[in-house]
Amino acid sequence: VVNCAGATGGDAVHLAEVNARGPAALCAALREAAPTARLVHLGSAAEYGPGTPDAPVTESAPACPVTSYGATKLAGTLAVTSAALDAVVLRVGNPVGPGAPVASLPGRLAGLLRTSGRDPEAVLRLGDLSAHRDFVDVRDVARAAEFAVTTPGPLPPVLNVGSGTAVPVRELAHGLARHAGFRGRLEESTGGSARSGQVSWQCSDVSAAARALGWRPEHSLDDALAALWAATLERVP
Repeated sequence: VVNCAGATGGDAVHLAEVNARGPAALCAALREAAPTARLVHLGSAAEYGPGTPDAPVTESAPACPVTSYGATKLAGTLAVTSAALDAVVLRVGNPVGPGAPVASLPGRLAGLLRTSGRDPEAVLRLGDLSAHRDFVDVRDVARAAEFAVTTPGPLPPVLNVGSGTAVPVRELAHGLARHAGFRGRLEESTGGSARSGQVSWQCSDVSAAARALGWRPEHSLDDALAALWAATLERVP
């Protein structure tokens, strides 16, 4: 069973219902209906909270989330790891690629770029893009989930899934603009989202996933942005 359900936006009640209560209810149902089934649950690197520059975080690091999103995702992880099931939580970095939700920066920016076209006078006003994030291609996340399902034997309770590299969010924004052929201007403001403002650096050590699953990321950020933009162009308005 692979649980990809989750919420990234909404108030604390909604986040708790989906990210915390949802996994707990799923674990209870599995104990009743399929107690020997393996559960692969997608967690989030936001569970760790702020990282230290140039120090990729390992699975043994304390989880200190600073947002409602991170806290509710951590509650979901604890529900899974304490459920006495054959389960593993994949703590995913910042996924990028086709299907990016409009609540995320990649999804929102892709929509803005599509609307703006190649107008050289267009100005897209974004928040603070100075934070560093570990962006991971959604295809690599899917492969990690596949490997977690099919790898025999017990697995560690938590495995990081990311690129293993932190890059400025600004790099993502300008890279997507290049793929879109955008000729206008991207403007940054100091007022970004609470999630970005409270966590200026995130980077995951993915060596444990390599050892346990034989998994390593195969796609670059540029690959992910190219796929995201191609999917954006294919989407029916």
